[in-house]
Amino acid sequence: MDTPSPNPSSSAVAERASAKQGQMPTRAHDGFLPFYTNAFDRVFIGVVILIGIHLLWLRFLEAALPLELATILSLLIGAVVLRRG
Repeated sequence: MDTPSPNPSSSAVAERASAKQGQMPTRAHDGFLPFYTNAFDRVFIGVVILIGIHLLWLRFLEAALPLELATILSLLIGAVVLRRG
């Protein structure tokens, strides 16, 4: 018979609590974003970045550089966020 230790670690407590609720335990954060994200979160962040880059581009750089460069830049940044975020 297993007897619980008097001071269980917080990760063990979190794993037991999530197992009781039928959820997967959370894993350690390994991306550059300062919070846990799933794929949908990273896609959403990428879209927000795309919109922001385009708005800033239209305001400050549209006369000098074509908008297609903003699209390429924002897609590259979005891919980095999706892959490594």
